[in-house]
Amino acid sequence: MSDIKKVLVTGGAGYVGAVLVPKLLTAGYEVTVIDLYIYGEDVLNEVKGHPGLREVKGDIRDQALLWKELQGVDAVIHLACISNDPSFELNPILGKSINFDAFIPLVEISKKNNVKRFIYASSSSVYGIKETDHVTEDLPLEPLTDYSKFKAMCEDYLMEHSAPDDDMISLILRPATVCGYSPRQRLDLTVNILTNHGFNNKRIRVFGGGQKRPNVHIEDITDLYIKCLDYPRDKIHRKIFNAGYENHKVKEIADIVKRIVADENLEIVTESTDDNRSYHISSEKIKRELGYEPQHTIEEAVNDLVAAFHAGKLLDPMQDKKYYNIKTMQAINLQ
Repeated sequence: MSDIKKVLVTGGAGYVGAVLVPKLLTAGYEVTVIDLYIYGEDVLNEVKGHPGLREVKGDIRDQALLWKELQGVDAVIHLACISNDPSFELNPILGKSINFDAFIPLVEISKKNNVKRFIYASSSSVYGIKETDHVTEDLPLEPLTDYSKFKAMCEDYLMEHSAPDDDMISLILRPATVCGYSPRQRLDLTVNILTNHGFNNKRIRVFGGGQKRPNVHIEDITDLYIKCLDYPRDKIHRKIFNAGYENHKVKEIADIVKRIVADENLEIVTESTDDNRSYHISSEKIKRELGYEPQHTIEEAVNDLVAAFHAGKLLDPMQDKKYYNIKTMQAINLQ
Protein backbone atom coordinates (compact mmCIF):
# COMPACT_ATOMS: atom_id res chain seq x y z
CA MET A 1 0.00 0.00 0.00
CA SER A 2 1.17 3.55 -0.69
CA ASP A 3 1.30 6.38 1.84
CA ILE A 4 -2.50 6.59 1.63
CA LYS A 5 -4.10 5.37 4.84
CA LYS A 6 -7.29 7.38 5.36
CA VAL A 7 -9.81 7.76 2.55
CA LEU A 8 -12.92 9.93 2.47
CA VAL A 9 -15.65 8.80 0.06
CA THR A 10 -18.37 11.32 -0.71
CA GLY A 11 -21.53 9.52 -1.74
CA GLY A 12 -20.18 6.36 -0.15
CA ALA A 13 -23.68 5.02 0.50
CA GLY A 14 -24.66 5.26 -3.16
CA TYR A 15 -24.79 2.62 -5.88
CA VAL A 16 -21.03 2.55 -6.51
CA GLY A 17 -20.02 3.52 -2.97
CA ALA A 18 -21.87 0.59 -1.41
CA VAL A 19 -19.56 -1.78 -3.32
CA LEU A 20 -16.44 0.38 -3.04
CA VAL A 21 -16.44 1.04 0.71
CA PRO A 22 -16.31 -2.63 1.82
CA LYS A 23 -13.48 -3.22 -0.68
CA LEU A 24 -11.51 -0.28 0.72
CA LEU A 25 -11.89 -1.65 4.24
CA THR A 26 -10.80 -5.12 3.11
CA ALA A 27 -7.75 -3.52 1.48
CA GLY A 28 -6.78 -2.04 4.85
CA TYR A 29 -7.82 1.60 4.42
CA GLU A 30 -9.58 3.64 7.07
CA VAL A 31 -12.72 5.02 5.45
CA THR A 32 -14.98 7.97 6.17
CA VAL A 33 -18.26 8.10 4.28
CA ILE A 34 -20.17 11.37 3.88
CA ASP A 35 -23.63 10.76 2.47
CA LEU A 36 -27.22 11.89 2.95
CA TYR A 37 -28.32 8.22 3.01
CA ILE A 38 -31.47 9.06 1.07
CA TYR A 39 -31.60 5.54 -0.37
CA GLY A 40 -31.55 3.88 3.04
CA GLU A 41 -29.28 3.70 6.06
CA ASP A 42 -28.83 -0.04 5.65
CA VAL A 43 -26.77 -0.10 2.45
CA LEU A 44 -23.47 -0.47 4.33
CA ASN A 45 -24.82 -3.03 6.82
CA GLU A 46 -22.23 -5.52 5.57
CA VAL A 47 -19.50 -3.45 7.19
CA LYS A 48 -21.42 -1.52 9.85
CA GLY A 49 -19.39 -1.42 13.04
CA HIS A 50 -16.11 -2.10 11.25
CA PRO A 51 -13.34 -0.42 13.27
CA GLY A 52 -11.98 1.25 10.13
CA LEU A 53 -15.29 2.76 9.06
CA ARG A 54 -16.72 6.13 10.02
CA GLU A 55 -20.20 6.91 8.66
CA VAL A 56 -21.23 10.55 8.59
CA LYS A 57 -24.78 11.40 7.61
CA GLY A 58 -24.23 14.83 6.16
CA ASP A 59 -24.35 17.14 3.17
CA ILE A 60 -21.27 17.92 1.07
CA ARG A 61 -22.60 21.48 0.77
CA ASP A 62 -21.87 21.91 4.49
CA GLN A 63 -18.40 23.46 4.48
CA ALA A 64 -18.01 23.27 8.24
CA LEU A 65 -18.60 19.52 7.97
CA LEU A 66 -15.99 19.25 5.21
CA TRP A 67 -13.40 21.12 7.29
CA LYS A 68 -14.04 18.74 10.19
CA GLU A 69 -14.08 15.48 8.28
CA LEU A 70 -11.17 16.20 5.93
CA GLN A 71 -8.69 16.64 8.77
CA GLY A 72 -6.13 13.86 8.58
CA VAL A 73 -7.57 12.45 5.34
CA ASP A 74 -5.03 11.26 2.77
CA ALA A 75 -7.31 10.77 -0.24
CA VAL A 76 -10.76 11.83 -1.44
CA ILE A 77 -12.84 9.74 -3.84
CA HIS A 78 -15.61 12.12 -4.89
CA LEU A 79 -18.69 10.18 -6.00
CA ALA A 80 -21.49 12.31 -4.53
CA CYS A 81 -23.83 14.01 -6.99
CA ILE A 82 -27.36 14.13 -8.33
CA SER A 83 -26.52 11.34 -10.65
CA ASN A 84 -28.59 11.31 -13.79
CA ASP A 85 -30.31 13.71 -16.17
CA PRO A 86 -33.95 13.19 -15.05
CA SER A 87 -33.07 13.54 -11.35
CA PHE A 88 -31.06 16.66 -12.07
CA GLU A 89 -33.83 18.21 -14.13
CA LEU A 90 -36.35 17.80 -11.29
CA ASN A 91 -34.61 20.67 -9.52
CA PRO A 92 -31.78 22.24 -11.53
CA ILE A 93 -30.92 24.67 -8.73
CA LEU A 94 -30.47 21.77 -6.31
CA GLY A 95 -28.49 19.85 -8.91
CA LYS A 96 -26.10 22.72 -9.52
CA SER A 97 -25.66 23.33 -5.79
CA ILE A 98 -24.56 19.73 -5.20
CA ASN A 99 -22.85 18.85 -8.47
CA PHE A 100 -20.91 22.07 -9.08
CA ASP A 101 -21.19 24.70 -6.33
CA ALA A 102 -20.16 22.21 -3.61
CA PHE A 103 -17.28 20.91 -5.72
CA ILE A 104 -15.23 24.11 -5.53
CA PRO A 105 -14.98 24.31 -1.71
CA LEU A 106 -14.47 20.53 -1.55
CA VAL A 107 -11.35 20.85 -3.70
CA GLU A 108 -10.08 23.91 -1.81
CA ILE A 109 -10.70 22.47 1.66
CA SER A 110 -9.06 19.21 0.58
CA LYS A 111 -5.95 21.14 -0.45
CA LYS A 112 -5.86 23.15 2.76
CA ASN A 113 -6.12 19.93 4.78
CA ASN A 114 -3.13 18.46 2.90
CA VAL A 115 -5.09 15.74 1.13
CA LYS A 116 -2.61 13.81 -1.04
CA ARG A 117 -4.97 12.50 -3.74
CA PHE A 118 -8.26 13.75 -5.14
CA ILE A 119 -10.07 11.35 -7.46
CA TYR A 120 -13.06 12.82 -9.27
CA ALA A 121 -15.78 10.61 -10.74
CA SER A 122 -16.86 12.52 -13.83
CA SER A 123 -18.89 10.89 -16.62
CA SER A 124 -18.46 9.76 -20.21
CA SER A 125 -21.61 11.77 -20.96
CA VAL A 126 -19.43 14.91 -21.13
CA TYR A 127 -18.57 14.05 -24.74
CA GLY A 128 -22.14 14.36 -26.00
CA ILE A 129 -22.70 12.53 -29.27
CA LYS A 130 -19.70 11.76 -31.46
CA GLU A 131 -19.69 10.22 -34.90
CA THR A 132 -16.40 8.40 -34.43
CA ASP A 133 -16.41 4.86 -33.03
CA HIS A 134 -13.43 5.67 -30.79
CA VAL A 135 -14.21 8.57 -28.49
CA THR A 136 -10.90 9.42 -26.89
CA GLU A 137 -10.00 11.75 -24.04
CA ASP A 138 -8.56 14.42 -26.32
CA LEU A 139 -11.80 15.05 -28.22
CA PRO A 140 -13.71 18.26 -27.42
CA LEU A 141 -16.45 18.04 -24.83
CA GLU A 142 -19.98 18.73 -26.05
CA PRO A 143 -22.24 17.99 -23.06
CA LEU A 144 -25.91 17.94 -23.96
CA THR A 145 -27.55 18.31 -20.54
CA ASP A 146 -27.03 20.39 -17.42
CA TYR A 147 -25.94 17.23 -15.58
CA SER A 148 -23.10 16.60 -18.03
CA LYS A 149 -22.27 20.31 -18.41
CA PHE A 150 -21.60 20.62 -14.68
CA LYS A 151 -19.54 17.42 -14.74
CA ALA A 152 -17.40 19.07 -17.44
CA MET A 153 -17.19 22.32 -15.47
CA CYS A 154 -15.93 20.43 -12.41
CA GLU A 155 -13.27 18.83 -14.58
CA ASP A 156 -12.20 22.26 -15.83
CA TYR A 157 -12.05 23.66 -12.31
CA LEU A 158 -9.96 20.78 -11.00
CA MET A 159 -7.51 20.99 -13.90
CA GLU A 160 -7.22 24.77 -13.69
CA HIS A 161 -6.53 24.61 -9.96
CA SER A 162 -4.05 21.73 -10.09
CA ALA A 163 -0.48 22.74 -10.87
CA PRO A 164 2.07 20.14 -12.02
CA ASP A 165 3.97 20.60 -8.74
CA ASP A 166 0.92 20.61 -6.44
CA ASP A 167 1.18 18.43 -3.36
CA MET A 168 -2.33 17.10 -4.04
CA ILE A 169 -2.48 14.62 -6.93
CA SER A 170 -5.62 15.23 -9.00
CA LEU A 171 -7.19 12.59 -11.25
CA ILE A 172 -10.34 12.62 -13.38
CA LEU A 173 -12.08 9.40 -14.39
CA ARG A 174 -14.88 9.32 -16.96
CA PRO A 175 -16.71 6.07 -16.26
CA ALA A 176 -19.11 4.47 -18.68
CA THR A 177 -22.58 3.61 -17.38
CA VAL A 178 -22.14 1.28 -14.43
CA CYS A 179 -24.01 -2.03 -14.32
CA GLY A 180 -24.41 -4.98 -11.97
CA TYR A 181 -25.53 -5.73 -8.43
CA SER A 182 -24.99 -3.47 -5.43
CA PRO A 183 -26.43 -3.40 -1.89
CA ARG A 184 -27.74 0.05 -2.95
CA GLN A 185 -29.23 -1.16 -6.17
CA ARG A 186 -30.13 1.07 -9.10
CA LEU A 187 -32.59 -0.26 -11.66
CA ASP A 188 -32.60 2.90 -13.80
CA LEU A 189 -29.41 2.19 -15.78
CA THR A 190 -29.43 0.52 -19.20
CA VAL A 191 -28.20 -3.01 -18.42
CA ASN A 192 -30.02 -3.07 -15.08
CA ILE A 193 -33.28 -1.81 -16.62
CA LEU A 194 -33.30 -4.46 -19.33
CA THR A 195 -32.42 -7.23 -16.87
CA ASN A 196 -35.16 -6.16 -14.45
CA HIS A 197 -37.80 -6.10 -17.16
CA GLY A 198 -36.58 -9.31 -18.74
CA PHE A 199 -36.61 -11.25 -15.48
CA ASN A 200 -39.68 -9.76 -13.81
CA ASN A 201 -41.92 -8.68 -16.72
CA LYS A 202 -40.82 -11.29 -19.26
CA ARG A 203 -40.92 -8.44 -21.73
CA ILE A 204 -38.19 -6.06 -22.84
CA ARG A 205 -39.13 -2.99 -24.82
CA VAL A 206 -36.27 -1.75 -26.97
CA PHE A 207 -36.66 1.71 -28.47
CA GLY A 208 -34.67 1.71 -31.70
CA GLY A 209 -31.96 -0.64 -30.50
CA GLY A 210 -29.10 0.37 -32.77
CA GLN A 211 -27.83 2.99 -30.35
CA LYS A 212 -24.58 2.14 -28.59
CA ARG A 213 -24.15 2.38 -24.85
CA PRO A 214 -20.78 2.12 -23.07
CA ASN A 215 -20.94 0.12 -19.87
CA VAL A 216 -18.61 -0.93 -17.07
CA HIS A 217 -19.21 -3.58 -14.41
CA ILE A 218 -19.53 -2.23 -10.88
CA GLU A 219 -16.79 -4.59 -9.70
CA ASP A 220 -14.39 -3.17 -12.29
CA ILE A 221 -15.03 0.50 -11.60
CA THR A 222 -14.69 0.00 -7.84
CA ASP A 223 -11.46 -1.95 -8.31
CA LEU A 224 -10.18 0.93 -10.43
CA TYR A 225 -10.85 3.52 -7.74
CA ILE A 226 -8.78 1.46 -5.31
CA LYS A 227 -5.94 1.07 -7.82
CA CYS A 228 -5.94 4.85 -8.25
CA LEU A 229 -4.91 5.22 -4.61
CA ASP A 230 -1.70 3.41 -5.46
CA TYR A 231 -0.67 4.47 -8.98
CA PRO A 232 2.55 6.55 -9.10
CA ARG A 233 2.12 10.31 -9.23
CA ASP A 234 3.55 10.69 -12.72
CA LYS A 235 1.04 8.20 -14.10
CA ILE A 236 -2.10 9.98 -12.91
CA HIS A 237 -1.54 13.58 -11.78
CA ARG A 238 -3.64 15.99 -13.87
CA LYS A 239 -4.67 13.10 -16.12
CA ILE A 240 -8.08 12.18 -17.54
CA PHE A 241 -9.07 8.61 -18.35
CA ASN A 242 -12.15 7.00 -19.84
CA ALA A 243 -13.15 3.85 -17.97
CA GLY A 244 -15.43 1.50 -19.82
CA TYR A 245 -15.68 -1.99 -21.18
CA GLU A 246 -17.51 -2.72 -24.43
CA ASN A 247 -19.78 -0.43 -26.41
CA HIS A 248 -22.81 -2.63 -26.96
CA LYS A 249 -25.89 -1.75 -28.95
CA VAL A 250 -29.04 -1.67 -26.83
CA LYS A 251 -30.56 -4.55 -28.82
CA GLU A 252 -27.40 -6.59 -28.15
CA ILE A 253 -27.79 -6.02 -24.41
CA ALA A 254 -31.42 -7.15 -24.67
CA ASP A 255 -30.28 -10.34 -26.43
CA ILE A 256 -27.73 -10.99 -23.66
CA VAL A 257 -30.47 -10.62 -21.05
CA LYS A 258 -32.78 -13.00 -22.92
CA ARG A 259 -30.07 -15.64 -23.18
CA ILE A 260 -29.18 -15.45 -19.48
CA VAL A 261 -32.73 -15.25 -18.12
CA ALA A 262 -33.40 -18.31 -20.29
CA ASP A 263 -37.18 -18.06 -20.18
CA GLU A 264 -38.93 -19.09 -23.37
CA ASN A 265 -41.76 -16.69 -22.55
CA LEU A 266 -39.47 -13.65 -22.52
CA GLU A 267 -40.13 -11.46 -25.53
CA ILE A 268 -38.15 -8.54 -26.92
CA VAL A 269 -40.36 -5.89 -28.49
CA THR A 270 -38.62 -3.35 -30.70
CA GLU A 271 -40.34 0.01 -31.04
CA SER A 272 -39.48 3.04 -33.11
CA THR A 273 -37.94 6.10 -31.48
CA ASP A 274 -36.91 9.62 -32.34
CA ASP A 275 -34.06 9.36 -29.83
CA ASN A 276 -31.18 7.81 -31.72
CA ARG A 277 -28.45 9.20 -29.46
CA SER A 278 -25.55 6.80 -29.54
CA TYR A 279 -22.73 6.99 -27.01
CA HIS A 280 -19.46 5.11 -27.23
CA ILE A 281 -16.03 5.61 -25.71
CA SER A 282 -12.52 4.28 -26.13
CA SER A 283 -10.72 2.94 -23.05
CA GLU A 284 -7.42 2.37 -24.83
CA LYS A 285 -5.58 5.17 -23.00
CA ILE A 286 -6.14 3.73 -19.53
CA LYS A 287 -5.07 0.32 -20.79
CA ARG A 288 -1.96 1.74 -22.43
CA GLU A 289 -0.85 4.11 -19.65
CA LEU A 290 -2.02 2.34 -16.50
CA GLY A 291 -2.28 -1.25 -17.70
CA TYR A 292 -5.90 -1.29 -16.58
CA GLU A 293 -8.34 -3.64 -18.29
CA PRO A 294 -11.82 -4.57 -17.07
CA GLN A 295 -12.17 -8.14 -15.88
CA HIS A 296 -15.96 -8.42 -15.75
CA THR A 297 -18.41 -8.58 -18.65
CA ILE A 298 -21.94 -7.35 -19.18
CA GLU A 299 -22.97 -11.02 -19.10
CA GLU A 300 -21.61 -11.23 -15.55
CA ALA A 301 -23.54 -8.10 -14.54
CA VAL A 302 -26.76 -9.63 -15.86
CA ASN A 303 -26.00 -12.94 -14.14
CA ASP A 304 -25.37 -11.16 -10.83
CA LEU A 305 -28.67 -9.30 -11.06
CA VAL A 306 -30.59 -12.45 -12.00
CA ALA A 307 -29.01 -14.25 -9.03
CA ALA A 308 -30.05 -11.35 -6.75
CA PHE A 309 -33.64 -11.58 -8.03
CA HIS A 310 -33.68 -15.34 -7.44
CA ALA A 311 -32.27 -14.88 -3.94
CA GLY A 312 -34.93 -12.32 -3.00
CA LYS A 313 -32.38 -9.55 -2.48
CA LEU A 314 -34.32 -7.07 -4.63
CA LEU A 315 -37.89 -7.00 -3.39
CA ASP A 316 -40.64 -5.25 -5.36
CA PRO A 317 -38.18 -4.19 -8.07
CA MET A 318 -40.78 -2.62 -10.32
CA GLN A 319 -42.38 -0.39 -7.71
CA ASP A 320 -40.03 0.32 -4.81
CA LYS A 321 -38.78 3.87 -5.32
CA LYS A 322 -35.42 3.20 -3.66
CA TYR A 323 -34.20 1.53 -6.87
CA TYR A 324 -34.98 4.59 -8.95
CA ASN A 325 -33.20 7.88 -8.40
CA ILE A 326 -35.90 10.09 -9.88
CA LYS A 327 -38.70 8.46 -7.85
CA THR A 328 -36.72 8.87 -4.64
CA MET A 329 -35.87 12.48 -5.44
CA GLN A 330 -39.53 13.21 -6.10
CA ALA A 331 -40.57 11.58 -2.85
CA ILE A 332 -38.14 13.31 -0.50
CA ASN A 333 -38.17 16.78 -2.07
CA LEU A 334 -34.53 17.40 -1.19
CA GLN A 335 -33.56 21.07 -1.09
